[in-house]
Amino acid sequence: MSESIRIGWIGCGRMGTAMATRLVVAGNDVVVTNRTRAKAEVLGALGAQVVDSPRDLATCDVVFIMVAANADLIDVTLGAQGVLSHEEHAPRIVVDCSTVSSETSASVREACSSRGAAFLAAPVSGNPKVVGAGQLTLAVSGTREAFDEVRPYFDQLGQGVTYVGDGEVARLVKICHNMFLGIVTQAMAEITVLAESGGIKRSAFLEFINNSVMGSTFTRYKTPAFVNLDFKPTFTPVLLRKDFDLGMAAAKKMSVPMPVSALCTEIVVSAIGAGYVDEDFAVLLLEEARGAGLTMEPENIDVDDGLSGVK
Repeated sequence: MSESIRIGWIGCGRMGTAMATRLVVAGNDVVVTNRTRAKAEVLGALGAQVVDSPRDLATCDVVFIMVAANADLIDVTLGAQGVLSHEEHAPRIVVDCSTVSSETSASVREACSSRGAAFLAAPVSGNPKVVGAGQLTLAVSGTREAFDEVRPYFDQLGQGVTYVGDGEVARLVKICHNMFLGIVTQAMAEITVLAESGGIKRSAFLEFINNSVMGSTFTRYKTPAFVNLDFKPTFTPVLLRKDFDLGMAAAKKMSVPMPVSALCTEIVVSAIGAGYVDEDFAVLLLEEARGAGLTMEPENIDVDDGLSGVK
């Protein structure tokens, strides 16, 4: 990688900060901005340059974006102080790691093209702890040439980056991924409640599952939440519902039957209606237990989440 490459970073929330930290610590020349400047100063203390607005990143070679919603992506790219608002300069490549709609992504891609900038859709799978453990995964779509140029930085962000094609296909990959998260979590909740209703400790049952052919990185990662009923949010039911809605809309458009996904969508809606809006989506376990008339108690034991010691 050339030392002259200047990387811009927009968005210093929990995920954005964790991801940008890896680029800064790797020794890259990183310039960061965030709507609330104080959040960006955390990266400034690590060696990044902090600027006031996305517009100030127009002279960067590659600009990464990690924001919360469609409107935020439009604002930081096409807004009055957006990265594409500079009259004379624009980044060579814009990389959006946010989870947004394909329509929003396509409009930003078109705007980038009009300024001579390549655009990569690069939604991610993980949370800040996963990022810190070096296990973030990314699905990327856009031109292969732009992907190949940014690939070294993707590799610094996590362990798995997959080029999935041109255009907006990475957005569909991410939506399908998140629907799968919801379906697996609901299935995990149901079998765990069944086991506990039969007198089996959750920790023992999930240890068996994790050591079997059905165990996975995800089931291990969610086991501490299930065992200790610790629902500190990594991904909320509200965000999960958004992705189910997007996925079901895509399925309808493409005439793909999704019976299990449709049922899980309604289960997530029910959980939100029960008041679970700020907790982690693993609270689907509590809704399943409520339906079974089972009162759960935390086991309060140390459980390995599979990420300990991984860098």
